[in-house]
Amino acid sequence: MGFQKVVVRCEPTFINTSRSCTCSEPNILGVSLTSEWFAKYLQSSAAACWVYANLTSCQALGNMCVMNMNSYESSTFDACRLFQFIFENTAGLRTVHSFSFWRQNLPWLFYGDQLGLAPQVLSTTPLPTNFSFKGQNQNTKLKFVAASYDVRGNFLKWQTLEGGVLQLCPDTETRLNAAYSFGTTYQQSCEIPVSKLLTDFPTPIFYDVYLEYTDENQHRYIWAVPVLNLNLQHNKIFVNQDSSSGKWLLTRRIFLVDTLSGRENDLESQPRLVRVATQISLSIHLVPNTKNGNIYPPLITIAYSDVDVRDPTSQSVEIALGVLGGLAVLSSLLKTAGWKRRVGSPMIDLQTVVKFLVYYAGDLANVFFIITVGTGLYWLIFFKAQKSVSVLLPVPAQEERFVTFVGCAFALKALQFLHKLISQITIDIFFIDWERPKGKVLKAVEGEGGVRNATVPVSIWRTYFVANEWNEIQTVRKINPLFQVLTVLFFLEVVGFKNLALMDSSSSLSRSQSSYIAPYSRILRYAVSAAAWLVIALMQIVFFVVFYERFIEDKIRQFVDLCCMSNISVFLLSHKCFGYYIHGRSVHGHADTNMEEMNMNLKREAENLCSQRGLVPNTDGQTFQIAVSSQMRQHYDRIHETLTRVHKEMDYFIKDKLLLERILGMEFMEPMEKSIFYNDEGYSFSSVLYYGNEATLLIYDLLFFCVVDLACQNFILAACLTYLQQEIFRFIRNTVGQKNLASKTLVDQRFLI
Repeated sequence: MGFQKVVVRCEPTFINTSRSCTCSEPNILGVSLTSEWFAKYLQSSAAACWVYANLTSCQALGNMCVMNMNSYESSTFDACRLFQFIFENTAGLRTVHSFSFWRQNLPWLFYGDQLGLAPQVLSTTPLPTNFSFKGQNQNTKLKFVAASYDVRGNFLKWQTLEGGVLQLCPDTETRLNAAYSFGTTYQQSCEIPVSKLLTDFPTPIFYDVYLEYTDENQHRYIWAVPVLNLNLQHNKIFVNQDSSSGKWLLTRRIFLVDTLSGRENDLESQPRLVRVATQISLSIHLVPNTKNGNIYPPLITIAYSDVDVRDPTSQSVEIALGVLGGLAVLSSLLKTAGWKRRVGSPMIDLQTVVKFLVYYAGDLANVFFIITVGTGLYWLIFFKAQKSVSVLLPVPAQEERFVTFVGCAFALKALQFLHKLISQITIDIFFIDWERPKGKVLKAVEGEGGVRNATVPVSIWRTYFVANEWNEIQTVRKINPLFQVLTVLFFLEVVGFKNLALMDSSSSLSRSQSSYIAPYSRILRYAVSAAAWLVIALMQIVFFVVFYERFIEDKIRQFVDLCCMSNISVFLLSHKCFGYYIHGRSVHGHADTNMEEMNMNLKREAENLCSQRGLVPNTDGQTFQIAVSSQMRQHYDRIHETLTRVHKEMDYFIKDKLLLERILGMEFMEPMEKSIFYNDEGYSFSSVLYYGNEATLLIYDLLFFCVVDLACQNFILAACLTYLQQEIFRFIRNTVGQKNLASKTLVDQRFLI
């Protein structure tokens, strides 16, 4: 199948001056910004000006050229190139006031592009007026006037420049007018908030500046004031920044602030950047050897700067997203490397890539979560707490972007949650019963008509008991989900924290029903609900860890203690060659005994009359992370063999993890012939339970709650659905986990209550 060249029409108003088949691109500013204003009106204004000689359209085209810094490039048909094309092809039209640069129906933008023209304009013809400081003919006032136009090319009015028309810095009128006092050196500088520029200059105003003077006969005239725009580029060269005035290209029209051309996609949206006249100077030169105060025409030198209007938070968001996103990639690579070692696979295959993407999804979800919560709290705190207005709420486009970030965080966190859930319900678990038979008994042998000695069987009930306790702690959490949901709902709906999310300046928690109630901001709703959820959850976790586990009940440590009292060890494999070991071998030698002997054993242990429980003599370490060798894994897979034989052939040694290994969550030493048991005082085997994944569960529940609320704007519905999904996944985790426990430990599921 071949390719065909297809001839398509450009925009209806396209002017083809190059006779090529390439349509012109929308005018692109110097910061890789596609201006919506230029894209909409550039070619239509040029067409109306060229075809119909429409005065307003010609003025609008000229304004766009000025907005583009009067820059000209012969190879690009931008605003100034189109203006020049029309100017060059309307030579038959009359000029205005005999100025060859000022064509009828066209604005006067340039003094021409001939080299050496600027010195002629600036120092050839003196102004036909005199200035004096004293005497009867005292004249120290420079009377500047300007013809002003709006961005669409409509003439607005003639106005004097007094009163700070061309001065952005605020001051008293007397001080502002001092700028036009002949012989006075005037300087003024200030800092202006971007928010003020956006408020005061929704659209740019353009000025053609003139100097008003009187001749000897007291007749009033105006003189066009030339402009030296330092940002002007002629064929990509900043000619007006050259030290030689012979290379300058003088212009006429100026503006102060342009908040329009920096808008992308939508003219109602906040601009991406604002172009501001950051330097304006008015210079006057005396005619050499003058005795009467004669001067050459004044020169306005102007320089513009592009100010990035994207609020500091959005810039910080992009920086944070880039930095944290890079760290997320690094973290995911380390996790993938650790996973490869734990599964004993040196090859990089499709499974490795999928695993990396899953790890990256979880880490990137945390990045989005941190950024959205931080940004939301920024807007909530600074907008609601400010006294002098310096921060406004984001515009709808920014809010949509924020909601997209929240949605991405939820989707990625849901993927991580499901991955952890599947990993937990598919772990390998095995119970090792250390109990020894208590002698032999005479036992009738069916079919043989006699009796013989048989070993007393070890009771299975201790194994059933441990299996039930493991089954119970599978979904134990550090917070109470029902209490969490109800408490968050109480503070949001009853106490009134939801009123902080209203789009007004009030920080009151209550609103009068008779007063106007502003709509809710989705960013503020997210910030309020996330803050409430996190604070209540953290308080629960602190209470659980500091008080409840220490003084009431610690189910994880109780399970380890139960294993030791039951004389049963637990062997967990979360990966093919990595897992956890809970050493439950009783220090008393046996656990299948009566109540009296059991109490005696407990008393002896409390009084330190027996050895310690640890796997290593004279230690208390009962929990270990284990990196198993391939031989040990093969023995586990051949579990049908006798347990004693399996255990005797499992050669291992015990060591502490290095600090860097703990930080990175991976093992540097690869088990070859011997398995490695790492001392684990942190009970990290809880990572295969809900208990050890509280952070993931907490963030997932929070994001689920917030996503439902952002979609429905209803905290009650969000709370109900959040609790419902918690119970559904808890039921799935319990049910499937129980089946996995029964299949892996050979414990009949009917005994798992």
